[in-house]
Amino acid sequence: MWNNHRQDRQRILSFVAVIAIGIGQTLTSGCTDARAKGPSAVSTSENPPASHTAFTSLKQINAGLLNVGYAEAGPADGPAVILLHGWPYDIYSFVDVTPLLASAGYHVIVPYLRGYGTTTFLSSASMRNGQQSAVAVDIVSLMDALKIQKAVLAGFDWGARTADIIAALWPERCKGLVSVSGYLIGSPAANQAPLPPKATLAFWYQYYFATDIGRAGYEKYLHDFNKLIWQTASPKWNFDDATYDRTAAAFNNPDHVAIAIHNYRWRINLADGERKYDDLEKRLADSPIITVPTITMEGDSNGAAHPDSEAYRNKFSGKYEYRLVGGGVGHNLPQEAPQAFAKAVIDVDHF
Repeated sequence: MWNNHRQDRQRILSFVAVIAIGIGQTLTSGCTDARAKGPSAVSTSENPPASHTAFTSLKQINAGLLNVGYAEAGPADGPAVILLHGWPYDIYSFVDVTPLLASAGYHVIVPYLRGYGTTTFLSSASMRNGQQSAVAVDIVSLMDALKIQKAVLAGFDWGARTADIIAALWPERCKGLVSVSGYLIGSPAANQAPLPPKATLAFWYQYYFATDIGRAGYEKYLHDFNKLIWQTASPKWNFDDATYDRTAAAFNNPDHVAIAIHNYRWRINLADGERKYDDLEKRLADSPIITVPTITMEGDSNGAAHPDSEAYRNKFSGKYEYRLVGGGVGHNLPQEAPQAFAKAVIDVDHF
């Protein structure tokens, strides 16, 4: 537990950080509790360009089934924040968010998920499993290894789903939640319902991955395939080759293809999971309510498939706010709008 002095210090630091990072953003129609419905519109049109290209500290630790690679920043005794990336991205989605939070006094941990970067399996016998509960257990194991009892969890894509799951199943480990695209917990059974044509088109890669030629194509054209996903998911983000290539190096992980393919096949019931996760998946199939303080976010130009914010509003019963981030922000919200994302983390910590 943090004493009152530390809590006051954090509030001051957080306030200074919000001013210093130049939010310069207008919040309107804010919803600040579980009953509010209107979104907060955040303009990012005057955000400065990304300024960081590397992390100051990269480490490895054994945690559960994995040897996890992760970036670390900020004071070791500060409140913990864990930032979680998605597919096909990596820890560099948070390369500008991390120093903002560290300067506000937070202990920031940014892990490579299984199948990315320097995160590897401890045993060659472990199934290269991409199912949602397995990835969530990885992060709980990482928290245990780092002796982090409770943290603010924040992420997008696979990372948002992972944060959602931990908040739902282990709320005692989650002080607050920032989830891009909201409630992303699903199940193979729920995914058996056919989607309308437009929604099906948005998931073209999932159906491509269901075939042998899809797996072979992903492996052969890995660099260009994932770059195409970046371009379609964030159509107004003019990232350069150097920005993409920094992340693309993480796809060279020997387990990347196997885990990505398994994840998308498992989602539509074309690949089996592991029996040890059955109980967790059964609980997740019931779409559990998330009770921890939460901010959900969306970019106004997200080209990836994502639910409407009203569709998942009733999945959050605690203090809650939804923020729509303007200025052409796409799917990779933390990298495209780091100030808005960092502000959400700080704000949910003080809900």
